[in-house]
Formats: sequence, structure tokens, C-alpha cells
Amino acid sequence: MAQMIDPFGRAISYLRVSVTDRCDFRCVYCMSEDMTFLPKADILSLEELERVCGAFVRQGVRKLRMTGGEPLVRRNIMSLFRNLSRHLESGALDELTLTTNGSQLHRFAQDLADLGMRRINVSLDTLNADKFAAITRWGKLEKVMAGLEAAKAAGLQIKINTVALKGVNDDEFDRMIAWCGEEGFDLTFIEVMPMGDIGGEDRVDQYLPLSVLEKRLDKTWSLEKIDYKTGGPARYVRVAETGGRIGFITPMTHNFCESCNRVRLTCTGTLYMCLGQEDAADLRAPLRASDDDGLLEDAMRAAIARKPKGHDFIIDRDHRGPAVGRHMSVTGG
Repeated sequence: MAQMIDPFGRAISYLRVSVTDRCDFRCVYCMSEDMTFLPKADILSLEELERVCGAFVRQGVRKLRMTGGEPLVRRNIMSLFRNLSRHLESGALDELTLTTNGSQLHRFAQDLADLGMRRINVSLDTLNADKFAAITRWGKLEKVMAGLEAAKAAGLQIKINTVALKGVNDDEFDRMIAWCGEEGFDLTFIEVMPMGDIGGEDRVDQYLPLSVLEKRLDKTWSLEKIDYKTGGPARYVRVAETGGRIGFITPMTHNFCESCNRVRLTCTGTLYMCLGQEDAADLRAPLRASDDDGLLEDAMRAAIARKPKGHDFIIDRDHRGPAVGRHMSVTGG
């Protein structure tokens, strides 16, 4: 079986695909409120996205995660997911999954389960409706809750992704843990990352190291380290009181670059070999230059040969601005 091996001996088996840069939220750590989105001509068609994903599967990718922006706001997106699910049926792909803000889940949860998705990640930073509106700027918590109910009813496993924001949601973490335990959801805390201009917000003020959070949680909950992996970068513990799992994604306090098996494709066909570096490869040009995938696969392999050892994220009083200029919504997290 084909494999793509980077210069540090890491096999690339996980592709995250941003299917759109658009979103129906404007989260304060992710976007500015007045975003300018990409023109349609720059965006890969659904058929082109399917071609690129198929090429990556042939080259050894075993996990595809669809992201955005908000992936479920793209028109006819379910047709792409259905076409990609044939790789699950053939056994070429182990997992097809999705990260969503939950706003459209009430419409699509059953269809996602029917095409072979088994679990999804839902970004949710608070259980307080007013705070949710403030963080997302445009979102409605009740819509997300309805989506979570629909996903649960469809039999999807759910992981809640919560960005830890100092002075914003750090008074709610115990409540989030208890609620996830009651609902049967896993929970992952994520450190805020310095990506893109977010419109006047100061990331130093937002930044809460998860090492500090974990020590705080350890005083309230019995946390047991476990050997559990989903293919991503989270380190997990089990909560004895609820039986649930908590993950910690710590790009700032402890980067996880040494085991990185991932690359990220934007909706324009730009491949980022590292979330925290600017180096990228254009896959759109070779994709559109030929109906044959030879040029595309050559470009993919050349890009993997440049994958760096790790990122250079820093947040402190001397590094207030973004480490990379693009917004998280462009790369898809």
C-alpha cells in the first residue's frame, strides 16, 4: 500500500479538509466580525474536492476530517460526503468524520449517520446562552442544542471541543464536564492559537494554559491518565465521577509535533503541511491542469517532502499578534 513519509519518518495518514471558508458564526478567537470571504472561482468544486481526497486515500491517508469555516453551510455538501463514503465501504478509509459548530446538525445528523459517519466533533465553548451569543457573535445556543439532540438520536458519537478562554468561559468548565458526562459526550479543551487578525481582541488576555486548567480540575475531579487516541493530537484522561473522557489539545504549552501525522487542505486547494507555519503547496493548479491525477500526486509527494518538524506558536506579552496571517477558518483547525 502507498504511503507518504515526511522527512522525519512520520507517515501521513490523516487529512483535514476545509470545504469552505464561510461560517454562520463569527467566533471572537477565530474571525473578525467583518470577514471578507473568497470568490467562488478560487474555491474547489465539490468534484475537485472529491478528486483530491481520493488521491490522498490512494497515497495512504486513512482518516478524512471535513471542516470549514462551517462545512454544513456549503451548498450540496452532503453529495461530497456520500461520494467519499465509498472509500469507507471499500475499506480504503478507516474514518470519515466532521467538525461542526452544530448550527445545521438538526438538518443533517441522520444523513451523516446513514452514510457511515460514526462520530463528529462539535465546537461549543459555553452552556450559557448570553455568553454563547457573545463568543460566536451571531450564534444561537438553542439551535446547537437541537442539533446535538438530533446527532445523539442518530447514534453519532459526539465530542465537544471547547476553546479555553481566560475570563470568558473559565468559570464553566466544571459544569461542562458534568454535562458531557450526563449526555455521554467526550470533551476536549483546546488552547487558543495565534492565527489571523481577530478584530481588536487580545490573545494574551484570552490565553489560558491548559496546564493551569488541568491542575485546577484535578482538585475537583478524579482524573486518570488513559491510553486513548482518536488519530488527533489530544491527550486524554478519564473522569472517575462521570466515566467520561476529557482531552487536552495543547499547541502552546506542550506541542505535539513529534507525532504529527496530519496535513490540511484549504477550500482553495492549498495544502498546509503544518498548521503553525506559512509554507504551503498549491494543489489546485496541478488538479486543474489535467484530468489525470499524476501531476496532482507528484505535487502532493513534493509537499510532504517539505513537512517541517513543528510549529512556532508563541503567545506572551512580546508576541501579541498572530503567528500566521490566515484565520483558523481558512485552514479548518
